[in-house]
This record gives sequence, C-alpha cells and structure tokens, in this order.
Amino acid sequence: MKVCIPTPLRSYTANEKWVEADGATLAELLVDLDSHYPGLRFRVVDEQGRLRQHMKIFVNQESVRDLSTSIADVDEVTIMQALSGG
Repeated sequence: MKVCIPTPLRSYTANEKWVEADGATLAELLVDLDSHYPGLRFRVVDEQGRLRQHMKIFVNQESVRDLSTSIADVDEVTIMQALSGG
C-alpha cells in the first residue's frame, strides 16, 4: 500500500514522499517499512511499542492511534509529525 512519509523523516526514504509497504495492521506496516528503511519505525513508535506522542497516523484521512488497526492493500496511510518551536 502507499505510505506518505513526512518531510522530517524522508532522510530514511532517500527523500521519497511516497513509499510502498505491506502489513495487515499498522504495527506490521511499520515493521515492513523499517525492514526497507532502517530506523524509521523507531522515530514513529516508542520503546513500549506505542505511537510516539508527537506522531499521527492517518488511514484514508482518518486519524488512528491504535497500531493494531487493520489495514488493506487499497488503503492510503499518511504518517505525520507534529512540529513545535518558538
């Protein structure tokens, strides 16, 4: 399925905005992404296997925080990273 990568994480994907990945759940998708783009999953998921607070994942434009959420090959997944500063 198609996965949109946020600009701050594109250094892991050779600056590709859209990449392909497989998985029946978001957790599996992130593992597959990490197998192709090492280090990417750690930027999205913490040491306890939970989505980091500053990260958001959208499946077909619906915000999802549960990594056990089922996904299909036709779904479009967007990973977003909140930016802060002053």
